[in-house]
Amino acid sequence: MASGQVHIDIPRYKGVSRVIQGLPTTVEPWVPGGRNAQARGGSSPEVVSRLLRRAVAHRPWTWPDRPIYFISDPHADAEAFVGSLVASGGVKKTGPGLDDIKLTKRGRKGAFVIGGDCLDKGPSNLTLLRSLRRLMDSGAQVTLLAGNHDMRLLMGLMALEHEPSPRTEHLFARMGNKAIPLIKEVYAEYLAWQEDPLADVPGKKACRRRLMPGDDWFDAFPSMARGQMSDKAIDKELARLRKKVSSFEASCERAGLTLRQVYATACKLRELFLRPEGEFAWFFESMQLVHREGSFLFVHAGLDDSIARRIENEGIAALNRCFTTMVVDDPFAFYYGPLANTLRTKYRKVDFPLTERGVDHVYREGIHAVVHGHLNLTAGQRLMIRRGMLHIEGDITLDRNSRRKEGLEGHGVGVTIIQPTGKVVGISNDYPHAKIFEPETYLDGRGASRRSATKHKAGCP
Repeated sequence: MASGQVHIDIPRYKGVSRVIQGLPTTVEPWVPGGRNAQARGGSSPEVVSRLLRRAVAHRPWTWPDRPIYFISDPHADAEAFVGSLVASGGVKKTGPGLDDIKLTKRGRKGAFVIGGDCLDKGPSNLTLLRSLRRLMDSGAQVTLLAGNHDMRLLMGLMALEHEPSPRTEHLFARMGNKAIPLIKEVYAEYLAWQEDPLADVPGKKACRRRLMPGDDWFDAFPSMARGQMSDKAIDKELARLRKKVSSFEASCERAGLTLRQVYATACKLRELFLRPEGEFAWFFESMQLVHREGSFLFVHAGLDDSIARRIENEGIAALNRCFTTMVVDDPFAFYYGPLANTLRTKYRKVDFPLTERGVDHVYREGIHAVVHGHLNLTAGQRLMIRRGMLHIEGDITLDRNSRRKEGLEGHGVGVTIIQPTGKVVGISNDYPHAKIFEPETYLDGRGASRRSATKHKAGCP
């Protein structure tokens, strides 16, 4: 398939011209690594063929029976998010407002997987959440995955739900300065207009005690955490918390917030996100850790051996149930254990490892590729072989604040599409062509692909 050839694999972008401006109208083959991945070196076709054959030796490649639209890491940029919905071909922009969207025929037949990190960075967390809710209310099939930025907020709010303990009392402070834009937004919209928004709020010292870990926490945490964390990890966590605690109050003041206002806002956030009647209660209630469509596993960051083994032995549904239970019952065990590694791994030495044994666990389950976000890319999506397994990297740097740091203009637009016809399509306004990946071209007819419903196993430890 030659670069520059117009092809039916590209969606029909339906919306006002400024929304679809810059989206590709031509295609080129998508090669793991290499030039169109903006990675050094890349993997040779022989290496890719060998690895994919190893995967299908366990089970044939299975394609979803519907189009899957993967959009990850919108980071509170609703305009980028809505533009990416339009780029999928599954949503039509019907007017200038962010709410002016309508599902297309493609959108009604397909499903949207949001790969996590809806929050932080900006320009507006609340607008992004309402745009996401608008998509869900439109009748779209939506799966919302947990991202590390999203869970950081949940852990901070859960800390205020629990009695003070070395296991939880540091989790609000651990959100750090990245939580301040959301706190400022919520205070301005829900509290600032009230006649006396701090009427029932305790004094500054009491607010500090409720939000920040006490000095004794730094003495108690190591002995409590030992057994789940290495000594090196514990030392790193203590240093991180000291830095966050020392800078948090000053950062709030620079943002025009007192500690009393922060505490009042934290209480409002609990009401909005954790109470059944809260405006955003749906956000964490609908969140999943992992999702599967055919031979594709969707997760925010990646895998490790522990999670791979559990996927084979227990199944996706059981893993998601355990995630839902653990974040409520034991935030510490979740946040410092293998479950949360799926939210933040970059396959570094400090992350839980994925080895050949772990890859074989998911291969035996029929999972051949990991689709994820979490890694800022500046030239569209990327295909990489990581730890001997195909990874489809879909964080194309949507939000304008991150893009400014990366030297990119405006906001990003893009989507990764898994087509039932046996193709993966990467679309981004930062790359001139749509990238088309066809695994079958590497298999020489081996492991014939097919459509199949995802199998779920029952049970939870």
